[in-house]
Amino acid sequence: MAKAYILITEDIKDPEGMGEYAKLASQTMASATLLAFDQKAEVIEGTWHGTQTVLLEFESEEAAKAWYYSDEYQAAAKLRQAAADCNGVILHGLG
Repeated sequence: MAKAYILITEDIKDPEGMGEYAKLASQTMASATLLAFDQKAEVIEGTWHGTQTVLLEFESEEAAKAWYYSDEYQAAAKLRQAAADCNGVILHGLG
């Protein structure tokens, strides 16, 4: 089974709100591996959204979706979405 990745870009408007999000979200991330957290992504082509980029790795697409759509993480995600303009995608790993 191929691994899956969640990539989220965040344009932070409320740093304190993001701090609260981080506390709550960290409690839900046992199934994720944090691969990258960058507040200064180097744009090499086109334009990039946001002031912060996060890349998480999961054992499978199912595991990524189970985490993201879980009630526990969705409670945290509401804090993030209130504190920042966000984009997110699931990337599918190679077999």
